[in-house]
Amino acid sequence: MRRNTSISLLAVGHACVDIYQGAVAALIPFFVAERDYTYAVASGIVLAASVLSSVAQPVFGALTDRWAMPWLLPVSTLLGGAGIALSGLSGSYGLTLAFVAISGIGVAAYHPESARVARLAGRGSHRAMGWFSLGGNIGFALAPIMVSAAIGHGSLRWTPVLVLPALAGAALCVPVLRMLARPRAGTSKAPTTVRADDVASFVRLSLAVVFRSIVFTGLSTFISLYAQQRTQAGAAAGTMALFLLFLGGAVGSVLGGSLASRCDRVRVSRWSYLLSIAAVTGVIYTPGPAMFLFVALTSAGLYVPFSLQVTLGQDYLPSRIGTASGVTLGLTVSIGGLVSPLLGHLADSTSLQTALTPLIAMPALSWLLFRALPEPATPEPRTAAPVRQDA
Repeated sequence: MRRNTSISLLAVGHACVDIYQGAVAALIPFFVAERDYTYAVASGIVLAASVLSSVAQPVFGALTDRWAMPWLLPVSTLLGGAGIALSGLSGSYGLTLAFVAISGIGVAAYHPESARVARLAGRGSHRAMGWFSLGGNIGFALAPIMVSAAIGHGSLRWTPVLVLPALAGAALCVPVLRMLARPRAGTSKAPTTVRADDVASFVRLSLAVVFRSIVFTGLSTFISLYAQQRTQAGAAAGTMALFLLFLGGAVGSVLGGSLASRCDRVRVSRWSYLLSIAAVTGVIYTPGPAMFLFVALTSAGLYVPFSLQVTLGQDYLPSRIGTASGVTLGLTVSIGGLVSPLLGHLADSTSLQTALTPLIAMPALSWLLFRALPEPATPEPRTAAPVRQDA
């Protein structure tokens, strides 16, 4: 019961943080409408959230490998919320980029330590990591709804309202950290055997997640505007497309954890990326409301491997779990934002459909990389005691 409570609270806290990753994409149509930004300029906001995050992720991951830093969870949650809350208050493009970058640093600091704590609380369970990832996906899904509710009938000056999830998420971290800090009866003090790192497999896995990041971030940046063009249904169609793109991830994460208990993680991920190739093609080329079905399928296909890739990375680098978490859960996710301005420039010079077409190749590349990955052996759990608590 204690483990389930910790994972549940961590999942909700993860949702509160990832609202701010989803909020960046959800704010793009409002920046375009209110400030007359071009596609390239607007996508620069996504880039700002990604650049510092990309640099910070491995740094925080390496730090959490050396020292347990549970205090990062509430502090980084508040930082992520504060940046987004301030992003709409100034008409200055430079200040907007700075505030979004601050939010990105907060999100970057959160993920490596939270993944370490989630693995500790879940005792290495793939299903527990799936539920933890589910929380983040729900946060992504709620982002466009929250942004639309906060500023959809007003202006960007209502962005301070978006700090509320950060306040809730920071408060939820406290009881979890207290629970994990208490020693458990029967906890073994014997050191655990750590397998050798498989760096080559970890590098291939990281490249696969990078390609996944490119397609997901590219779609999340432009799917709202693209849905409005394809369906001629206005802002509501854009909000619905973004909501489905994020919500499908919730289904995919739970499904991924369930499938991994029956099949190995590498095989499940391969099939998911094959599905994603067809689904992304449908999103870009299917006319009318039918595109919404392919948006949901794309999201599910891209998110089935999501939590599995986190535990795979941790198993490939068992001596550096924080670094592995920072890369698979954070760094490779934010790298997708680096490609968004290139897509924006291409869309400005051609069309959105032309700019999004190269994204079809991304899940195909991930599938090819997964074909070269082994399934790492899972260490047998000790029957006498759970994993040592050090958070």
